[in-house]
Amino acid sequence: MILSLNELNFLTNDILKKLPKGGIVLLKGDLASGKTTLVKEFVKGMGEVDATSPTFLIQNIYGDKVFHYDIYNEGTKKFIESGLLEELEKKGFHFIEWADDDLENILKSYGFNFIKIEIEPLSNGKREYNICIN
Repeated sequence: MILSLNELNFLTNDILKKLPKGGIVLLKGDLASGKTTLVKEFVKGMGEVDATSPTFLIQNIYGDKVFHYDIYNEGTKKFIESGLLEELEKKGFHFIEWADDDLENILKSYGFNFIKIEIEPLSNGKREYNICIN
């Protein structure tokens, strides 16, 4: 799916269709690819406050339905050691930026289902979103 920033709501609506009761969304992409921007658009669509990157906090919570994690600095090991794996059992939408193969394998081993979205910026200012459902 190739979208401009103004069309990002199409993707957030698609996430809501695929996960109507909530779930886990793994976000992959290079620095400044649009991971946090996607979460911001989703949060806005849910009627919540503006989302910010949890890079130095690991987790931000918006309202009682949207959980936003950034494991860039700490990695999967710290995510697990911090007890955040248990957070994924809470009802709501869990967006994890910088998810890696290790986290995917751990989630699978614990029986978590998730959507993975890989984001790639294009030269025309748009982004390509590749969505995989586990």
